[in-house]
Amino acid sequence: MTWSIVARDPSTGHLGIAVASRFFAVGALVLHIRGGIGAVATQAFVNPLYGVDGLSLLAAGKAPEEIIAELIARDAGCNQRQLHLIDAKGRNAAFTGPACIDWAGHLIEENVSVAGNMLACPDVVTETLVTYNKAMDKPLAERLLLAMQAGEDAGGDKRGRQSAALIIHRDQDYPWLSLRADDHPDPLAELVRLHAVAGERYLHVAETMAMRQNPNGMTDRREIDEKIAALEAARIAEGRPSASFATPLKM
Repeated sequence: MTWSIVARDPSTGHLGIAVASRFFAVGALVLHIRGGIGAVATQAFVNPLYGVDGLSLLAAGKAPEEIIAELIARDAGCNQRQLHLIDAKGRNAAFTGPACIDWAGHLIEENVSVAGNMLACPDVVTETLVTYNKAMDKPLAERLLLAMQAGEDAGGDKRGRQSAALIIHRDQDYPWLSLRADDHPDPLAELVRLHAVAGERYLHVAETMAMRQNPNGMTDRREIDEKIAALEAARIAEGRPSASFATPLKM
């Protein structure tokens, strides 16, 4: 009842997952990431422990294929499950249980995998991957959103649309960007809108936050305030509306 893409940006090492489904709040249980460790998407007749335990096993240094073998070996319901995961080195693996509802399957390439079940056709997964690979010149978030829209255009979840989510981690345990549309008539379009809103203010503030390489973050916020003010002034001067439904607020 879901398809998703799990990726590692080879130029930055950042990790991201995007997902869409005809199911409420798909982002609540499918997406699991730890910066510098790996990313896991667990779906179909979802077992959230695949995500929780999968990340722990990745942190312990196990390879993705070993982790899948271990997770399904301990789960009597594994034939109804689907998962795919990637580690911080870009190694990945996937599993689609034989009892997953058609169409169900996955594709794996270096640094990226796509998996889905209860889809309109195999083209959903294929077009998601092809579009992602064609957009390598774009930032990771845009690449993932373009890829998912291509999957939707190819048929998407055969039951329709309801929710979608996107999450990106840099090298932190907290997300650099986390977007969700839990119940929406066009959830992928809503993610695109939310991403545009984030670009007005939030993503600039995110650059100031404490990181492992810089545990203090930016302590003098004047530089970032000036940048945001300049961008806002340029938007107003050009007559471009805000992507937000409301006036953006400072954090």
